[in-house]
This record gives sequence, C-alpha cells and structure tokens, in this order.
Amino acid sequence: MPVPADFALDETDGTRTVILSGDWTARGLFDAGGRLTEAMQGAEGLNLDLAKIGRCDTAGAYAIIRAADGRISAGQIKARKEILRLLELVGSAVQVEPEAVPRVQGFRALLERIGRGMFGLADDGFGTLVFLGHLLTAIGRCIADPRRIRWAPIVSLSERAGLDAMPIVATTTFFIGAVVALLGANMLIDFGAQVYSVELIGISVLREFNILITAILLAGRSASSFAAEIGSMKMNQEIDAMQVMGVDPYEALVLPRFAALLLTIPLLTFIATLAGLAGGMLVVWMVLDLSPSFFLQRIVDNVGATHFWIGMSKAPVMAAVIAAIGCRQGMEVGNDVESLGRRVTAAVVHAIFAIILIDAIFALIYMELDI
Repeated sequence: MPVPADFALDETDGTRTVILSGDWTARGLFDAGGRLTEAMQGAEGLNLDLAKIGRCDTAGAYAIIRAADGRISAGQIKARKEILRLLELVGSAVQVEPEAVPRVQGFRALLERIGRGMFGLADDGFGTLVFLGHLLTAIGRCIADPRRIRWAPIVSLSERAGLDAMPIVATTTFFIGAVVALLGANMLIDFGAQVYSVELIGISVLREFNILITAILLAGRSASSFAAEIGSMKMNQEIDAMQVMGVDPYEALVLPRFAALLLTIPLLTFIATLAGLAGGMLVVWMVLDLSPSFFLQRIVDNVGATHFWIGMSKAPVMAAVIAAIGCRQGMEVGNDVESLGRRVTAAVVHAIFAIILIDAIFALIYMELDI
C-alpha cells in the first residue's frame, strides 16, 4: 500500500523549509498537491526538503512544480539524484508550449484529403505485395515439404466455412432463382415468349448468380471471421509469441484458411447452382405450368454445361481473393479494439468490391473469347 503524501513546514534560524514525506505518486497523492499549493502560495525564500519522500512519479513531480510555481531554484531543493532528474524532466515538459495545428479549409483541404488518400492507397498496395510474398513463400515451403501442411485446421476451417454455410447459401440462391424466374415470366409473357424464361434462369444461375451470391455471402461470413480471429490474436500478441517460438504465422494461420476456402467454394457453388435452378423451376412450374421434366430437358438442350463450367471457373479465384483479403486485414490490426473493428469492416468491404470487379473482368474475358 502506498504511504500517503504529506508535508510539514519547519523554520530554523530564520530559514523556512517545506519537508515532504510519503509517496508522491498518483496513488498516494490524494489532496496533498492542493494543500501544498495553498501553503506555498505567495511565500518567498522557501526551501524544499524532498529527502524523506519514498517514491515519486510524474504526477507527484508535477504537483511539486505547480506548488513551487517557479519561485524555487535548484539550489533550494534537497533531494536524491533520481528525484532531481524527474523534477527537471517534468519541469522541461511543462514549459513546452503546445503547437497550434494549422486548420486547413476549403479547396486546400480537399486536395490534402485526396493526397492522403493516394498515399494511403500506395501504402495499402505495398502492404498487399508484402502479404502475397509471405504467402507465396509459405506455399512454396509446404509444396517442397508436404509434412509442413497442417491438415487438422484445414479440415476444421473447411467445416466452418463450407458445411456450416450450406443452408444460407442454398436458401439465398433458391430465392434468387425464384425471383429471376418470376421477373422473366412476367416480362416475357407479354411477348408470348414465356418459355424462354427457362433459358434466362439457366444462364443467369449457372453463369453468374451461383458463384456471385456464394462469394458475397462468404465475404461477409468468412472474410470478417478470418480478420477478427487473426486480429484478436495480433492484439493479444499471440502472433508475436508464435514468431518467437519459430512458428511462421503464415503457415499456421493464413495458409489453412486459404486452403479451406479453395476446397469449399466450388462445393458451395455447386450447391448454389442446384438451389437456384430448383427455385426457378418451382416458379416456372407454378406460374407458367411448365413441368420440371420439361424445364430440365430445356436446360440440357439449350443451355448446356458450358455456362456451368464458366461459373465454376471463377470459384478458385474468388476463394483466393476472399481468404487473402480477410487474412491480410487481420494481420494489419493494431493494439486497440478500434483498429480491430476498422479492419473487420475493411475486410468485408474490400472483399465484396473485389468480387464484383473480378466478376466483371471474367465477363469481359469470356465476351472477348465469345464463350
């Protein structure tokens, strides 16, 4: 327990001395600083005896300096060397005048914000290249020595990112297929071409909506989870501890998540395809009175498997992007909760943006290839 800070006034041979005792620390100070200021207010020619002080920190030193108010020189203070150094340090800090931050307004503020954004974008790009370098190095080491692959976390993460996501993926794509079928039937029935709603459902689900909906759901589900898990480990210095023990965090944390999504997204895309076709087939059957056998036969004859393989070809790229963005944002988390929340949000936003951009790039490529 800290000894409460206290002081006493002593007058010997016409010399007045303030003798301080106890612990002049933040915990032991209580109201001693205020009482000392009142006792020394307006007094001249006082000496300070700090030899009986037990412990002293910056809070206690500031209270002593504030009470002295510049009326006591270094020659009038009796104290140990460490306390004199502390008083000198705090006194020099107190005398520093705060710098006025210039307030930028108007067009200049806009330019400054754009400049900071460009520097931030460049820094983000450099950080992405560094992350990819570490990841490729970890992949190369695991290919050279397959015994380094951690199968247990890969299987566990595959279950969490894949099997646990099946219900939400199937339900969402089922209703997406139903909505596309309903819109197609309502629009095409005016032209007497309602039978072509089957092709509309088949192409949209097989080519776009299966992988797009799956990737967006996993961006909100898995990318945020990866960023939060790795980020919390970064905050608790668990990643630093792994590095001290000689464990590469990219092998132990990033690579299993990367492999888990590579394994599960094609499976989820296939399930999304079946669910989307089922939703469209149900609406066509109920609204247009086209039987399921007619629906499936028309899908086989007029749509074919090409569109299905086009959709499936996007799955590995989407998996790599989602895992990389989630893990990288987790690695960038600082030591505060605000940084964790900001990085988790960035993981979801960046992943969804990247998914839409990659899907557009694939569409342009296949359009140029006339597929």
